[in-house]
Amino acid sequence: MSSAIATEALTVTRDNAFVSARTIIENALREQRTVVLPPMDVLSSIQLLVGAGLRINTTMLDPWYNKGVGGVRDDYKEYIVSILRQAATVSQHIYLWGFPEIVASFVERVPEPLQLIAWLTWYYKNNPSVIRGWRSAQMACLHLAQPQAKLHPEHFLNDAQKEKLAAGKLRYMPGPTSVIEAPLNIGFVGRREQTGHPAQKPLTVFKRLLEMTTVPGDLVFDPMSGAGTTGEAARDLDRLAIICDHSEEYTAIAEKRLGVSRIQLPV
Repeated sequence: MSSAIATEALTVTRDNAFVSARTIIENALREQRTVVLPPMDVLSSIQLLVGAGLRINTTMLDPWYNKGVGGVRDDYKEYIVSILRQAATVSQHIYLWGFPEIVASFVERVPEPLQLIAWLTWYYKNNPSVIRGWRSAQMACLHLAQPQAKLHPEHFLNDAQKEKLAAGKLRYMPGPTSVIEAPLNIGFVGRREQTGHPAQKPLTVFKRLLEMTTVPGDLVFDPMSGAGTTGEAARDLDRLAIICDHSEEYTAIAEKRLGVSRIQLPV
């Protein structure tokens, strides 16, 4: 077999696999609204969605923070930018989490065509750390988006504002605060949510982010899903979700939490 024929055969096989994967994913979304992918690295999961031709409304990225836990990479900044660039090929909105000093590195590194929409802060008072300080009481999240990507501040209106909006009398559309205050899930706080994942974030925080960028029926993606919080937040808000994590342990945690089994994809 010539190299050209072999290459063409591999391309056909790959394309057929992507078509099959899309069918499997779409069927699972119709049946259970939340899809757990088999464990794979973040770039592979994004490439899967690209190849399958799936379009995502909002992608949640919560990588390890290059502080030792989860590993350390000398090219961490370049690696995260490459993930942002790939995620931008399938997603309208992207949220990037990290400690403030980590996230700050990417404010000037946002790859085109993404634009920085907001610097968001999750503030919590119940950090058990003995070293108290600004950083130890907060996490940061960059909201990035494609040009013309739609926002939904109307989801945060109170009843009086909704009445004025319906009557055409709302003079301006107020947005939600860029600071979200919610306690850590630790000890007796958030006991029902706790899964044992060491960096699990509260549902209430993720729900606010999804409400700003999605409406019921929109598709959300999390390729670093950890305990599956994005999946549960999406389900509670009547959104569709595809989640994935490279860890077998965390994938199993998400399956148990969400009550769904990972799908089986063509090899």
